Amino acid sequence: MKVLFYMTHPDAAEWLHDFARALPEAELREWQPGDTAPADFAVVWRPPREMLAGRDDLRAILNLGAGVDAILGLEHAHPGTLPRNAQLIRLEDSGMALQMAEYVTHTVLRYLRRFDEYQTLQGERRWHVLEPHPRDTFTVGVLGLGVLGSHVAKALASFGLPVRGYSRGARQIDGITTFAGDTQFDAFLDGVKVLVNLLPHTPDTSDVLNTRTFSKLARGAYLINVARGGHLVEQDLLDALASGQLTAATLDVFREEPLPADHLFWREPRITITPHVSALTLRSESVEQVACKIKALMRGDTVGGVVNLERGY
Repeated sequence: MKVLFYMTHPDAAEWLHDFARALPEAELREWQPGDTAPADFAVVWRPPREMLAGRDDLRAILNLGAGVDAILGLEHAHPGTLPRNAQLIRLEDSGMALQMAEYVTHTVLRYLRRFDEYQTLQGERRWHVLEPHPRDTFTVGVLGLGVLGSHVAKALASFGLPVRGYSRGARQIDGITTFAGDTQFDAFLDGVKVLVNLLPHTPDTSDVLNTRTFSKLARGAYLINVARGGHLVEQDLLDALASGQLTAATLDVFREEPLPADHLFWREPRITITPHVSALTLRSESVEQVACKIKALMRGDTVGGVVNLERGY
């Protein structure tokens, strides 16, 4: 079996070394421009178009991340980039669900207990007790109930918070009030105090965090975006903060990364910025998962994480 590898990352050599150990039976090589030699599988992160186009020999493309929007973006811009008979397979969890639950839970509790406001008061040297948010009306809405979203929703519910979840198709999760489909989107948003975005980034979900969405939330709501920067209409967020419809936002993802030094978000004190760290891809877990999937495919078994190209996830 022949495996192509491509990753633009400072630790790419370490990843390649670990894959060689996990797949000793494979002929593993790092793709270089001009390499058109046969391969059965491609293990990639943000590959260039020329690596994939015309490779009808590939059985599967295994993406080293849960989001496949970069690869699908290539196909959208240049139809025919993805080989016709190759499955596109994404990572499933690999330690990301726990990290995401930690990040989101920390942020929600920070807003619930008003620690962000106490930090501002500290900077002003003001000793002032703030009225706590009523827990029973501090409704958290989780957009996207995939592996990560479901884990986050259940983690939040364990604190006794009212939690809602929204997905494209109907889901049932104990302790979570769930909504599905376009007809239930407004009902999901109605009165939500903290909106957490964990949707996959597809043409249907692009710009979903906009003025209309914000207007359906409770007055003075909070936004947490840990999915993709393309979900957020940036000026709409600034306008919502200026009007008081939103009180604050925590953003881990952006349309342009790294976030440019002159971006307006840096100068807005109600926006908390982190550099795309809410759920890091863990190398050992990811290598093990991808290697197991390749071995399963070689046996003719089915694997999880196969992407529906029409839906984009």
